[in-house]
Amino acid sequence: MEQIKKYVADNQARFLEELFGLLRIPSISSESAHKPDMIRAAEYWRDAVLKAGADRAEIMPTDGNPVMYAEKIIDPKLPTILVYGHYDVMPVDPIDEWRTKPFEPVIKDGKIWARGADDDKGQAFMHAKAFELMVKTGTLPCNVKFMVEGEEEIGSGSLTKWLDTHKELVKADVILVSDTGMLAEDVPSVTIGLRGLCYVEVEVTGPNRDLHSGLYGGAVANPINVLAKMIGQLIDEQGHITIPGFYDDVQEVSKADRDAMAKAPFNLDEYKKALDIAEVQGEAGYTTMERTGIRPTCDVNGIWGGYTGEGAKTVIPSKATAKISMRLVPNQDYHKIGQLFEKYFKSLAPKGVKVKVTMHHGGTGYVAPTDTVAYKAAHRAVAEMLGKEPVPFRSGGSIPIISTFEEKLGIKSILLGFGLESDAIHSPNENYPVEQYLRGIRTIPLFYRYFAEGMKK
Repeated sequence: MEQIKKYVADNQARFLEELFGLLRIPSISSESAHKPDMIRAAEYWRDAVLKAGADRAEIMPTDGNPVMYAEKIIDPKLPTILVYGHYDVMPVDPIDEWRTKPFEPVIKDGKIWARGADDDKGQAFMHAKAFELMVKTGTLPCNVKFMVEGEEEIGSGSLTKWLDTHKELVKADVILVSDTGMLAEDVPSVTIGLRGLCYVEVEVTGPNRDLHSGLYGGAVANPINVLAKMIGQLIDEQGHITIPGFYDDVQEVSKADRDAMAKAPFNLDEYKKALDIAEVQGEAGYTTMERTGIRPTCDVNGIWGGYTGEGAKTVIPSKATAKISMRLVPNQDYHKIGQLFEKYFKSLAPKGVKVKVTMHHGGTGYVAPTDTVAYKAAHRAVAEMLGKEPVPFRSGGSIPIISTFEEKLGIKSILLGFGLESDAIHSPNENYPVEQYLRGIRTIPLFYRYFAEGMKK
């Protein structure tokens, strides 16, 4: 432990500056203008792991953004850990809400401020530095492989296809991922579940052009009005999603598991205060923790149409559009949910408009068993580093590729995340506490140690 702490302390400034180099690359996967930046980010990762001690590292093409693959095989007979991360980030809009420039990282109030600081550049890069630590100190106890992709934020479509032809290359005993969070800075935890995702875009079209709202108002269906009403019918007053068949395959969590979840520290008043809201809402009969961990949801992520510029322009728009995400729980299939959504949503439309539903991407939920060598190693590593027993919990977020790993590779994943709720991932002013970044680097080598020991038994 002391050797780990000393190495991190001696190299802290460099660890931060090297992360900053990655954060300065605007690798936004959803915007085609940033295609060159995706290559730059992958190359940055390749150079970083080679410098850290990898025997092999290369940029491997896919149908979309490349995969950075690297490895260090110290003994084929030893266990192998496959580290997964992603170098792509979310868009930065609305840019005027940022208090710092999103791709010019700075440290203020003990936090790193930048897009990707937490999700997932900061968290993934902890693994590069922990790997370096083990190589340079001669304490690497097993083989390591890295698989870092550039499409997680848009569904990992290219990686899914890439896996089909590289199964042998990425063969491992466990997949180690840091793209999740802890319940709180002083409440260590290990994520054991993720929700799935079904992401769609809907378009409502009325007249064949924008119309003068005085000459046509009241006589022609307004697509924005119609879309708003249709969206309003997706959830009832009890917070229940109204799509027929939506809950048919929902895996109900046992009372024992719900009681165990309730033991996790959670202060509702502090939660509301942090978000500056007067009250929470959601599906009746469930707590806030349950609503965000074990229940499915349906939310509008963006909506637009008509005139949104400065001043006034009195029009009835020709079209209105919205992006909608549905977070799913284990047993729900996103293909089926997408079909159910499309059928129901179109049935809500009046005859005066046409409706188009486009499926963007999705993935199934994931639950990790707590009786494996890998989970026990993660639990022990976190407990030793933070001095408290970690709480197992289910995250409300989604990492669609995790369930794909199990399906295609037959490998379980361990979700060893260090992000905090206050990190504002996917939002303006994303940040990541410096201490969480360093804490992750210190904890990961302990996971390697205890995993390697456990695999010998």
